[in-house]
Amino acid sequence: MKINNFDYYNPTKVVFGSDIYSRTNELIKENYKGSKILITYGGGSIKENGIYQEVVSSLKEFDVYEFAGIEANPEFTTLMKAVELVKKERIGFILAVGGGSVIDGTKFIASAALFSGDPWDVLLRKEGYVFSEAIPFGTVLTLPATGSEMNSGAVISRSELKEKRTMGGPFAFPKFSLLDPKVVSTLPNRQIANGITDAFMHTLEQYLTYPTGNLLQERIAEGILSTLIDVSKEILANPADEKAAGNLMWCATMALNGTLRAGVAYDWSTHMIGHELTALFGIDHARTLAIVAPNLFTVKLENKRDKLNQYGQRIFGLSGNCAEEAIAKTKSFFESLGIPTRISDYTADFKDAPDIIKSRFEERGWLAMGEKADLTPEEAKLIVEKSF
Repeated sequence: MKINNFDYYNPTKVVFGSDIYSRTNELIKENYKGSKILITYGGGSIKENGIYQEVVSSLKEFDVYEFAGIEANPEFTTLMKAVELVKKERIGFILAVGGGSVIDGTKFIASAALFSGDPWDVLLRKEGYVFSEAIPFGTVLTLPATGSEMNSGAVISRSELKEKRTMGGPFAFPKFSLLDPKVVSTLPNRQIANGITDAFMHTLEQYLTYPTGNLLQERIAEGILSTLIDVSKEILANPADEKAAGNLMWCATMALNGTLRAGVAYDWSTHMIGHELTALFGIDHARTLAIVAPNLFTVKLENKRDKLNQYGQRIFGLSGNCAEEAIAKTKSFFESLGIPTRISDYTADFKDAPDIIKSRFEERGWLAMGEKADLTPEEAKLIVEKSF
């Protein structure tokens, strides 16, 4: 079996550990020689848990501006207000203090502020419209989940159009990210469960495809999956368990920092379907993945059987041809976190969703998705129907 070629690039400096927010000043000065900084954040929980005060106290040498209110699914129209602020005040560095949504939103702000056209055209992937540069930015992670603190991707919503769109590129990596596991103790269980699920599914999207002979990547993925299962009960029972919190935080970062995708086949169709469920119904992103994944694995069972068998044997201790049982174990794991796994658990207004999602995939030309480029819009419709 021939090993796949790959390029690997990740320039983000990670500072991991307890009581590290005082280093924000030095890290910014390593990457920015100016004076104007914008802090971006969400609903204000960082002021309640003390992170805001710690970060701001380290920035006394800078002229600090603030932009609050970035949503759990960052909204294009909200972010464009921040873009205007950056342009007006000629901000030279942005510091995202929050979880994946704030960091994703900041990637957009940093890129759109240097773009001369309509940034929505970039998100629509119109020909000739691309982001190619960004204002430098760093992050202070407050919620382990998406891995956005060490990658260059982002997902942006536009609720009036019921759309979620992706962006990214080598310009959109954070310059640095501070990761303090103690922040997990301030989070509600719903967010912790979502974070575990998000990291688990990021790993599965790059693992549950077909064998490519890249044994190290498979073992790293299996290590992340096993660790998430091992620490899930501990961290939900006691979010102040710093050892469990640290393992969760590092798993979430490693799941989507580019390491797992090196030389392997990957999928991401669960995410694409899940994004549509969030756009249509406002279901938490991680929960859409838990809804879609078991049914997608079932519909594409023959594509994934070899890896499902390996996954079942190595992660759940099953034996033989155990693909279907591995799918069931995966669904049970999500439910053990307190996450319902049917669309009907979240909304009664779901009957038109399969046709809507099928039509959107067709309109966008998403006619052959998945690791073998053979998941069709009709199959996406079937997966959604099975998810009722």
